[in-house]
Amino acid sequence: MNYKFLLPFLLSLFFFSCTQSPEKQAQELVEKSISAHQLSKNWENISSIKFKKMTRLLDESGVVESESEQWVEFRLEPYFEAKLTWTKDSILHVVNFNGSKTSYQMGENSIQNDGFLKAKKAEIDAAFFAFAQPWNLLDENATLTYEGEKSLEDAKSVQSIRVDYGPDSDVWWFYFDPTSSKLIANELHAKDHKSLIENLSYDETTGIVLAKERKSYRIDETGKKLFLRAEYVYSDYQVTFE
Repeated sequence: MNYKFLLPFLLSLFFFSCTQSPEKQAQELVEKSISAHQLSKNWENISSIKFKKMTRLLDESGVVESESEQWVEFRLEPYFEAKLTWTKDSILHVVNFNGSKTSYQMGENSIQNDGFLKAKKAEIDAAFFAFAQPWNLLDENATLTYEGEKSLEDAKSVQSIRVDYGPDSDVWWFYFDPTSSKLIANELHAKDHKSLIENLSYDETTGIVLAKERKSYRIDETGKKLFLRAEYVYSDYQVTFE
């Protein structure tokens, strides 16, 4: 046997056997981020949470298209329930999901249209998806892949993971601060547009690190920001722990 090449071969074999898969690296990064977002309290101990969400949408020229303010409520235990409440033109609107059925009340009128209710349930799901990061990234229906370090347009260095939810779903990238492991941005590739959503500040008053200010930009194929599409402000957190 030629022992001259045996040692390099064994060392390379050891190296590759010890190298984690991109999927395992992504999972460990998310778990590390979850720990960074939990101060004195843990996400799994939350039974319900309520907060105020302000949304401002802008067009390509910077003109404000709309502004809205909602109260958002999620009950996580013993099963998922949700409610969105807002007032428009002095009329109270309430979307409620009781764990199995969605209802919509506009003033004294109850809306029964199935297509409309389905769209409102999708709105609830989107609100929870945006709010529950990074905890909801460990979804059994998602495929996580670590893609290493990259630089965003502002030269900020981040650790990146790609999250796939199936062949017909949007594709997401989530970006983490290399030092703190906090989730600082995510990128969406939808069928009709691409967006970069940045977390600008956080609320730590509940013992959990939650979003406070976020901005969403439309981006091009290279990740360059084209224009500011939306601004979000979260406030008045009320969290109940088990």
